[in-house]
Parts: sequence; C-alpha cells; structure tokens
Amino acid sequence: MCVCVCAERGALAPRAVRRVVGVREDRGFPMFPDDVENKENGSLGVPDDEENGRPPDPVDWAVIDVVDYFRTVGFAEQAIAFQEQEIDGKSLLLMTRNDVLTGLSLKLGPALKIYEYHVKPLQTRHLKNNSS
Repeated sequence: MCVCVCAERGALAPRAVRRVVGVREDRGFPMFPDDVENKENGSLGVPDDEENGRPPDPVDWAVIDVVDYFRTVGFAEQAIAFQEQEIDGKSLLLMTRNDVLTGLSLKLGPALKIYEYHVKPLQTRHLKNNSS
C-alpha cells in the first residue's frame, strides 16, 4: 500500500487509491489502459497492402508477402515461422485457429493475436470480397 505524508498531521497515512476511468488493474500487474492490447503487436493500424508493395488480395501473396505482412504489423519474430513453414497467401487463408496456435510452434499469446487480429480478418475480408 502506498503511503504519503499528510500535510495537516505531519504523519504517514495511507494514500487513497482512486479508480481512473478507462484503466483496469490486473492482479499482480501494473495498471494498463483498456485499449493497450489493441495497440501492441500489430493489432491495430495495419498498413494498406498496396502501400507496402503486396497485392491487395492475400490469395495472391507469395511467402515473402506473408512474412513482410507479419513483420510490418509487429510480429517480426513470429514471421520466421511463416517463412519456415512456407505459408503463402493461399495457405494463410486456409489456416484454422488450431493451425496458428499449434502448427507454427509460436508462443500462445502472439499466436492468439495473430489469428484473431490478422488471419481471421484477412479470411473474412477475402470471403466478403469474393462472394459476389
């Protein structure tokens, strides 16, 4: 518990803990803004594919395009696994959650983020664009 010097009494008194709006506290961990997981490891701010020299539709990506995509969005270390497994755009769009979580031998946290924030949305966007 934090203590502060009370100006009126000149004694040590417990500091009041205030709840800050938009911030959560996890047991044993420091306080983080609610949206921190949406900004770390490339989960937001995905650059436009055409700006980075990748074809706009992931189905047309070569292995190097997949690797570059994951490097660009903050998963440089994990991008190596996609290269080693020769995952091109077509393979990426066929991957299941289980493939990403177990087939690439990635740590669970990054693997979950990769699937939920990148693979699944790329699959959804591809299906939406090609269903017409």
